[in-house]
Amino acid sequence: MAVAPGVGKSHLAIALGREGIRQGYSVLFSTAQAVMASLVKAHAEGHLDDRLAFYAKPKLLVVDELGYLPFERHAAHLFFQLVSRRYERGSILITSNRSVAEWGEVFGDAVVATAILDRLLHHSHVLTIPGESYRLREKRRAGVLNTSTKPPAQATA
Repeated sequence: MAVAPGVGKSHLAIALGREGIRQGYSVLFSTAQAVMASLVKAHAEGHLDDRLAFYAKPKLLVVDELGYLPFERHAAHLFFQLVSRRYERGSILITSNRSVAEWGEVFGDAVVATAILDRLLHHSHVLTIPGESYRLREKRRAGVLNTSTKPPAQATA
């Protein structure tokens, strides 16, 4: 199931991260692609443990846009290591335009996706944000887009 972009997932994640900082917690915000690229590079250079420690340190890790681009199998295994490192030690907020049922496709491996989800969903709250893109809605109101063209109806954050 494809889900709508532009419904406020990243905006909400940023707001929650800012509130965490305001409350005195350490917070790190990054896109999923940047996290994965960083882990892959660190692994290739022999510094994976240091990079995992970096991502494990903040009280809240916000990973934005998981699922916009699929991960290579190796990168999925590195993400599993990150989730395992943080499991029951620090919070992870993930935004995604893909339902958890589609994460096997995102990670290229249903077993790894299941292992990641097992840890993420154990102590989690899943929010689903229904609606259409705020950006497209504004264009539709301005008459730039045809009102009969509707994007997918919901998104998962």
